[in-house]
Amino acid sequence: MKTTLGRYALLFTYCFLLFLKAEDFSYTIISNKKDVYINEPILLSVDLNQTNPNTILLFHFKVNKSKDYKVVQLEAKYDDTFHHLKHHNLYEIFPLHAGDINVTFTLVKRVTDIDKVRYFSSGDRDDFKKLETTDLLVNLHGVQLHVKPLPKEVKLVGDFKLEYNIDTHSTKAFSPISWKITLKGVGYTPLIKNIIPKSTKYKIFREKPLIEKYSTSKGMVNSVTYLFAISSQKSYTIPNIDIKAFSPTTHKTYTLSIPKQNFKIQSIDKSSLVDKHNYPKPSHIDWSFVISLVKYIFVFFVGYLSANILKWKQKDIKRDINPLEEKIKDTKTEKSLLQLLMSQEKNKRFTKVIEKLETSLYTDKKTPLKTLKKEALENIK
Repeated sequence: MKTTLGRYALLFTYCFLLFLKAEDFSYTIISNKKDVYINEPILLSVDLNQTNPNTILLFHFKVNKSKDYKVVQLEAKYDDTFHHLKHHNLYEIFPLHAGDINVTFTLVKRVTDIDKVRYFSSGDRDDFKKLETTDLLVNLHGVQLHVKPLPKEVKLVGDFKLEYNIDTHSTKAFSPISWKITLKGVGYTPLIKNIIPKSTKYKIFREKPLIEKYSTSKGMVNSVTYLFAISSQKSYTIPNIDIKAFSPTTHKTYTLSIPKQNFKIQSIDKSSLVDKHNYPKPSHIDWSFVISLVKYIFVFFVGYLSANILKWKQKDIKRDINPLEEKIKDTKTEKSLLQLLMSQEKNKRFTKVIEKLETSLYTDKKTPLKTLKKEALENIK
């Protein structure tokens, strides 16, 4: 008996599962681990599935914001077919301090019917009609996390690689030397305040880090690029740069390094800085600006003339246009487009477009009006 209980306890150390069967829908919330280190990524999967086909449901779900953790959404897959609603969301949670942390959620179930949906669709900007729903707040248990402190001197949490490039190791005094350092991998965004150590022997000019991110099913991939320019009057050396990191995959520390760099700076002959001429050279006329201006005016004139010729030709082109096509193109809002298509629904050409319009209007899943109009026009041809 004790062995069995121990196995269940160990299982829930790595996987947290909530499952609720309600009258209208079911949901599951799964985290891949709950004993973690600071900034260690946690994958959180959330699924909502309608089980009662006799009503129309709308869901509003979110992971609540907190100073205790950071939330990043990796995936959002929605099937908003009326009566068969299915939502899948994948999040990445980063705990921000040690101790026990509770990740909380908000879920609102909105219930309506087809008559109310159609009444809402009949409105427009001048006659706005609110969608009538019965909103119910669903009580969800939070995900409990036990967060451990990081090993000493760890600056990064994740599985990262370091790349660097230095344009030269020899230059004249006060001429800048460019550095480019890139940290890339899966984990907490690798931001480091001072990668290159400060020194009185040289001056560092830095730009704001360039941050690129894209989501995958395994987590958020980060790429942070640091750009520097270093200048000095004399030769100098930058010692080894060692960045201690912690891998959530192996739960071990590792070091990213840039070896010691020696820079040879050529001093400037002070005599070369003195102007030996009493007077400046005779001035001469610089025609380059005038030539560039004439070229610009010529290019502008040719472009303007070409555009107007094209317009004149287009006026001469005559073609038959379906009246419905013109009406679809003239619609300015999703509601006006929905009203128009529903009035043409006898032949069922626009059923899918209408479903997408209703989904865009009444849920958080939005589809650009331009895309919907394009799909409607394709159904005419």
